[in-house]
Amino acid sequence: MVYPFYYCLVISFNEGIDASTGGIFLWPRKFTFVNYKMVLSNEQLIPAFFVSVARTIAGTILSLLFTGLFAYGLSYKKLMFKKTYIGIMIFSMYFSGGLVPFFILLKHIKLLNTFWVYIIPGLLSPFNAIIMMNFFREIPDSIEESVKIDGANDLVIFFKIIFPISAPVFATIALFVGVGHWNNWFDTAFFTTNRRLRTLSFLLKEIINRADLTSIMAPGMSDALRTGTYATQGYTAETIRMATMIMVVLPIVGIYPFLQRYFIKGIMIGSLKG
Repeated sequence: MVYPFYYCLVISFNEGIDASTGGIFLWPRKFTFVNYKMVLSNEQLIPAFFVSVARTIAGTILSLLFTGLFAYGLSYKKLMFKKTYIGIMIFSMYFSGGLVPFFILLKHIKLLNTFWVYIIPGLLSPFNAIIMMNFFREIPDSIEESVKIDGANDLVIFFKIIFPISAPVFATIALFVGVGHWNNWFDTAFFTTNRRLRTLSFLLKEIINRADLTSIMAPGMSDALRTGTYATQGYTAETIRMATMIMVVLPIVGIYPFLQRYFIKGIMIGSLKG
């Protein structure tokens, strides 16, 4: 699983024409930064990067808030109609209205071509709610009861007591949601036409899928790719794709080690207990 990513990394640091001859496996044969230089010269890259960062941060925080509160409510043992709520939640995991009705819904609530089309539809995840709910069930009732004696309400209990105790499961869900937001290009393709709302993953998808990169790259680079003069500049369409792919994946790869210890503990407790 690691080598394909490593191979992309090696090719992204190799001269394009030399890489096209093959035989590169463990390290670049002709090391160069020209591929990354050309990718960074793309005027669409920086705005797309900030859109991806904004949707990932906002989407993750708000999803944790809404899903956490929802799961905390469902974990309450004396909740009325609890089985009904859980049944509706599980039903929504297996059945949906389909893409066309969903598109019509987004149109009527005026989310199309707005930044919030990336955030609002994913605020609540039934799967993540189940993991959180199972985790919350394992918290002793005596903790909440002792705090309620001091006059704390449910919101105070959630943010001051439950949230700190549940750091592993929140970190796990944050990783799930954050990676999902960062990698998602589907909603950009179907629900936005505004070029300023393009995400980095959508841009990567366009670069990978198109044999002709002239409509995506910077003007000088487009001319080189179109006329073939890129041969003297040290890059090809393939090495540009590899460099773009590495730049998209690198932020997630860099964050994962810091959340790994929480991820393993949170997923084990949240999914196996209860």
